[in-house]
Amino acid sequence: MLDLKMIRTQPEILDQALVKRGKEPVSKEILDLDAHHRASLTELQNCQTRRNALAKEFGEAKRKGEDTTALSAESDQLKTAIAQRETEVETYGKELQNILDILPNLPANDVPHGKDESENKILRTEGTLPQFSFTPKSHFELGEMLGLMDFERATKLSGARFVVLYGNLARLERALSAFMIDIHTRELGYKEVYPPLMVLEKTAYGTSHLPKTREDMFQTTQGLWLIPTSEVALTSLVADEILNEENLPLRFTAYTPCFRAEAGAAGKDTRGMIRQHQFGKVELVSITTPEQSVAEHERMTKAAETILQRLELPYQVVELCTGDLGFAAEKTYDFNVWLPSQNTYREISSCSRCSDFQARRMNSRYRPQGNSNDSKSPLQFVHTLNGSGLAVGRTLVAIMENYQEANGSIRIPKALQTYMAGVEIIGKED
Repeated sequence: MLDLKMIRTQPEILDQALVKRGKEPVSKEILDLDAHHRASLTELQNCQTRRNALAKEFGEAKRKGEDTTALSAESDQLKTAIAQRETEVETYGKELQNILDILPNLPANDVPHGKDESENKILRTEGTLPQFSFTPKSHFELGEMLGLMDFERATKLSGARFVVLYGNLARLERALSAFMIDIHTRELGYKEVYPPLMVLEKTAYGTSHLPKTREDMFQTTQGLWLIPTSEVALTSLVADEILNEENLPLRFTAYTPCFRAEAGAAGKDTRGMIRQHQFGKVELVSITTPEQSVAEHERMTKAAETILQRLELPYQVVELCTGDLGFAAEKTYDFNVWLPSQNTYREISSCSRCSDFQARRMNSRYRPQGNSNDSKSPLQFVHTLNGSGLAVGRTLVAIMENYQEANGSIRIPKALQTYMAGVEIIGKED
């Protein structure tokens, strides 16, 4: 959530940022609602102050035996006025909050300007593209040929955009998650977490997934929301808490299933595992100070990149332009992995810096170093960051396609072979 005080004093910054994101300016509407809300609140407080004074005058008049007719009439008028002002305050407040809830974060100053993903900036391309003496097959063709990837039975069980994996492909999915978690925890300083897969509405709101992406999330009949990413739970671990600066940054990682309705994906990636309602992902989350935030973003990006390098997968690092930034992000790097069957790079990870945007919604703050024992010292909002380290299903897809052989078998990257109990090639199973 954006700072309303900033909007009041520098509305042009908000409007300029919205234009960069391809959206209409709204500062005038916000300032008008804010002015009405504050005016109604002032009038309400004045009425309440007068009501309290009037109560004393009424008591004093009764004690002296004086006529209280005028005071009673004024009291009735105040009751009506207070009720009206309370309605105004609530109405203006809700309208103002509804607008603030759907305002995206402000892009960082160094984010390239652009209208959509076509204007993202490729920072570098890494790895060597595989050379085949045959026409490379798609992952779903390979998986079905091997008898280890079953979309037909998944549809029977759950409908479209699900898959059943068998045998060594199921083992490869499990191996990838363990490999990624081990790298992030043993080498890169992240703390492993196993969080709930369902969260309260206020939790999803705190990380700005609600109300913005409501249509892309699944909700249970009890009102809980299935996580679209474990970022929701990991970031919210510090919601409504006051941290000490000396304990920052906090770094969390988790492997979880994730659930997305893919509401806006009609007709996109309808075959295969690229875009599913349920998928596994290893998430990275950092909670830090404003001063550490930029360096932490670069560190997180390298952590995600480490996985791609160890698996020897070709990839690109892309800086998103203003028109393609996620709702909560002020700056994002994407990793796109090479898929031979599509002859292009596809997204496999995003690492985003969210400034204090989520922290304001979660009310997550810290006490600056040296003031940890001073309960009156000024508090500041933390900065939050999140990234995929990596999307497990898409990594499996990339391995299948880049490591395929002419007979449809799939070589296992050296880094994963110990996680596969020595299996070096996935072939057709009985």
